[in-house]
Parts: sequence; C-alpha cells; structure tokens
Amino acid sequence: MTQEKDLRQLIIEGIQERKGHNITVVDMSAIDTAATSAFIIAEGNSTTHTAAIAECVGDYARINGGYKPYAIDGEEGSDWVVMDYGDVFVHIFLPETRTRYNLEELWSDAKITEIPNLD
Repeated sequence: MTQEKDLRQLIIEGIQERKGHNITVVDMSAIDTAATSAFIIAEGNSTTHTAAIAECVGDYARINGGYKPYAIDGEEGSDWVVMDYGDVFVHIFLPETRTRYNLEELWSDAKITEIPNLD
C-alpha cells in the first residue's frame, strides 16, 4: 500500500511539474468491482499540453520511483491520454473531453479528492 501511495504522489507531482491542473484522485480501493484502485484525473490546455503532461508523468515516476506504465494510449494529438500503472490509471483530458466522459460521476461511490492547483 505504501508503494502505491508513493506512485500516486509521484504522478501528482509529475502532472504539476508540467502545469497540469484540476487534478482529482478517485480512490476506488473500497469498491470490489473496480478494475483498479485509483484514477488520477487532470487537464491540459491543448493536445500538445496533454501529451507533454503524460510524458512528464512517465519520466517523473520512472526517475523518482522506478515506475513504468504498462500501457499508454492517446498520446500525440489526443484530447485524452490514459496511462495504465496497474493499480493506478492516469487520465489527462482536455476540459471539454473531461466534461463529456465525467469519470468522477461514473465512480461517484468512490472517495474523491480534489488537489489544489499550484497557480
């Protein structure tokens, strides 16, 4: 469990490092039917920005914790990038795409924590 929390913190720091904003942690660890223990959701300002955030998260988690994602989907030119770290999925959206899919509402029975923006 400690290692997972360390990964979550590294992901948040990687998002913040690249100026990602509106970070939300959706903790699904108490939900038996959830395929993962957490989603970390954030926003970028453009498709270039979402790709840069994802790249920074990947580098930051690898360099500072030795974590590598099992898969990444939707990198360049995408309004939604997802990174699969097994027990943690990272979703980086454009704001309108985040609103459309509304993952927080989909998992409304999870514990949801908003991370304050740094700027």
